[in-house]
Amino acid sequence: MYRYPKTIPFYKIFLKSSSITRNPIPFHKENFEKHGDSFAISPPFSKKIMLTRDAEIIKHLLRKNHRNYNKSKIQTKFLSKYVGKGLLTSSGEYWLKQRRLIQPAFHKEKLQRLVAIMDKTIEKQLSNLPENTNIDTYPIMNELAFHVVAKSLFNYSSDENTMHRLQKIIETLQGFIIREIRQPHKQWWYNVSGLVKKHLVLVKESREIINKVIEERRNSDKEHDDLLDMLLKAKYEDDGTSMTNEQLIDEILIFFVAGHETTANALTFTFQLIAKNPEVYQKVLAEIDAIDETLSPMEKIGKLSYVKNCVEESMRLYPPAWITDRVAIEGDSFGDYTVEKGTMIGISFYELHRNSAYWKHPNDFIPERFSDENRKEITNYYFPFGAGPRMCIGNNFAMYEMMLSVYQMLKKYNIKTNQQHIEISPLITLKPINVKLTFSKRTA
Repeated sequence: MYRYPKTIPFYKIFLKSSSITRNPIPFHKENFEKHGDSFAISPPFSKKIMLTRDAEIIKHLLRKNHRNYNKSKIQTKFLSKYVGKGLLTSSGEYWLKQRRLIQPAFHKEKLQRLVAIMDKTIEKQLSNLPENTNIDTYPIMNELAFHVVAKSLFNYSSDENTMHRLQKIIETLQGFIIREIRQPHKQWWYNVSGLVKKHLVLVKESREIINKVIEERRNSDKEHDDLLDMLLKAKYEDDGTSMTNEQLIDEILIFFVAGHETTANALTFTFQLIAKNPEVYQKVLAEIDAIDETLSPMEKIGKLSYVKNCVEESMRLYPPAWITDRVAIEGDSFGDYTVEKGTMIGISFYELHRNSAYWKHPNDFIPERFSDENRKEITNYYFPFGAGPRMCIGNNFAMYEMMLSVYQMLKKYNIKTNQQHIEISPLITLKPINVKLTFSKRTA
């Protein structure tokens, strides 16, 4: 006998479908507050869908019984059509094989080589910001994050124009993927109107650009100390072979798509939250100004503990990957529930991170939550990079990048905001909308 949480009648969702499509968070919040930490939806002609912000259930799905759950077609079918069969979109044995192959490239020791590249790129991107004008922060952070990923992956084997073209294609594809996921009822129109075909032509062009970079690198005898070098040298355990160009392109596209927008989002929220909270801002400045500038970037990262707390608290309030899902391969029981095979379960990290059962003053920005003495009690409720075997492979890379970006920005600039409310758009990632800051050079 299957047992699901309180089920919302589908007509209630249908009546609100346009507002839910634009922003599902208020609908989620309302029903979590009304029905508890899990609720269900019963779509017509389909199995029930469950949504949860319950930490124990989330740990069960992502860690304890992760083998019984796959990502849904939303994450695999739609995305893989445009970005290939990389770590984010693959599953089963193939995913495990790729994860084992690629994981060593993201170990902390290997990342040390990349940190110097990362640091120089951030410095260049922040060297000439528009001053004394109230400006949307996201495009600046998006440009910064794209260049950090491109430089760390390729160390610019290709010229700048080629990288900008790749950036444009990836952003166009991301926009269309969101439309397809959000408006499945328009799928027939996207096909008939030629929009799908047009975007698949862009996919082909992006793959050709990356393939050219890979071929140039295969024919080069120089060491570049970037991710592409590490990926080219990686060997499968079973037969000692390396990835083919097609496999490399799949993984590189995933790094671009998953690695630059999420970081741009998180940095935009982080700077806004620091600017809005004067006491936090002063603590951050005190920590940054106490650091010896002659230290290596990695040594600086080791001293930026309060900056790290600020980034972590920002990702608690605004997790870039704000929701994920899993589909039961077989029936399963957890908590008070028993679900049937094929049930899709949505996991709201956004709601988990603001659940008052786990967090005191859940909507306030309090970086001290993540201090060493407090950290232990919150690790069970905090999953900005996911959890379990499918936890984001680039989590350390992203943290180093964000910490260095905060350091470099606030070493050079004062930041100010007049905005009290932060507007969000929960697409595939949680995007900040029209979040504005004013930059002015700091004087010695």
